[in-house]
Amino acid sequence: MPSRKGDRRERELVNLLDEHGFAVMRAPASGAATDRDLPDVLAGDGQRFYAIEAKASSGRPIYLDADEIESLSYFADSFGAEAIVAARFDHEAWYFFDPTELYRTDGGNYRVKKETALREGMDILAICGQSEQSRLF
Repeated sequence: MPSRKGDRRERELVNLLDEHGFAVMRAPASGAATDRDLPDVLAGDGQRFYAIEAKASSGRPIYLDADEIESLSYFADSFGAEAIVAARFDHEAWYFFDPTELYRTDGGNYRVKKETALREGMDILAICGQSEQSRLF
């Protein structure tokens, strides 16, 4: 998310995770500023450790290319964290996904639709281990 709106959404996600007891670090250089495979956000609470790729949209589907998911998974595995895609649509909460469970397009990329996020995405309580959904992580 290289835009100002994207930066704002990443900071919003960092604050949300912080409010739920995570130590959080945003890596604003992810993507263009380095050749390293870096997630947008790293978060941990002593029990759970996440490498997060954050995406926001006004309502259109969110697309992630295969390289983004591969880089996220590589970093997460190397770091000892779980890879997560965080999706936020305007006027909605953050929803979280295991990248291996995202819809794969015919071109090999990944997609999250708003309807899918609302129906299938995990909420912040699941990420924190405070809901029935948390058994997925």
